[in-house]
Amino acid sequence: MKPNFFCVMACAGMLAGGAQAQDYPFKPIRFIVGPGPDIVARLVGQKLSDSWGQQVVVDQRPGAGGIIAADMVAKAPPDGYTLLLTTGAYTINHTLYPKLPYDLQRDLAPVGLIASISFLLIVPPSLPAKSMQELVQLAKAKPGSLNCAHSGPGTTAALGCEMLKMDARIDIVPVPYKGTVPAIIDVVSGQAQLMYAVMQGALPQVQAGKLRALAVTGAKRSAALPDVPTMTEAGLPGADCITWNGMHVPAKTPQATIAKLNAELNRVLKLPDVQERMHVLGLDPAGGTPAEFAAFVKADIGRWAKVIKDAGVRAE
Repeated sequence: MKPNFFCVMACAGMLAGGAQAQDYPFKPIRFIVGPGPDIVARLVGQKLSDSWGQQVVVDQRPGAGGIIAADMVAKAPPDGYTLLLTTGAYTINHTLYPKLPYDLQRDLAPVGLIASISFLLIVPPSLPAKSMQELVQLAKAKPGSLNCAHSGPGTTAALGCEMLKMDARIDIVPVPYKGTVPAIIDVVSGQAQLMYAVMQGALPQVQAGKLRALAVTGAKRSAALPDVPTMTEAGLPGADCITWNGMHVPAKTPQATIAKLNAELNRVLKLPDVQERMHVLGLDPAGGTPAEFAAFVKADIGRWAKVIKDAGVRAE
């Protein structure tokens, strides 16, 4: 009996795909980064390069809030040689921009969660509020008088302002800036009175006494600021927002290639020097399986969709 031609071809294709995944990587890898710091991509990328003997080139494409970067990766060949550093911005964009040129869950495949990133709720030392309770009391005593700086419309920090307004039932004015640095500068000077700022951006100013941290977001206190309560401990669990970094590849990337990337990512995240560096930056190393990361992304989309709907946020 002669073998079926199509069966032979299918089996040959599977063997070829398996061989390609086994040999992976045999050429340089491009790690695409959207807006924000590329330090995590460089840290992880260097460890992948050291392990595999192939260069990992970090390519920053900051335009359009990450949409350009994600679209590039979604349309790249699904061979494991184009990676995307995903962040909480991508799950926000999923709801905020209903006509994106790609679909996060359909066109990109999850590899793994790299780290969760906490925010500090910061105020200038000149503001007469030394706790979240005092900040809320001040805002209620002077409705509309406090500006909540943020790093741009649709960012996690911007939605954090909205979450604080809703949970504390206060009237504060969200004020957009062109990035985190100019926003922090205005909080230091007192031009703005409060801000959700990522740990790595605000921590040096807090340690120098130029800013006061009233709370940290996330499940636990920061080792760098052990005396600063979590937002939940401060009595405002509904104002608790975090962001994250993860790794995605184009959909239809071979599962064997994704599995190899995931295994190496998990190994890298357990390295003592990587963990130490991440903790200094205010990041909590994560890891896990692609399936767990997919579930995390799905839940994060749902969480931000509710905030966007409840706050009536519109894309600008």
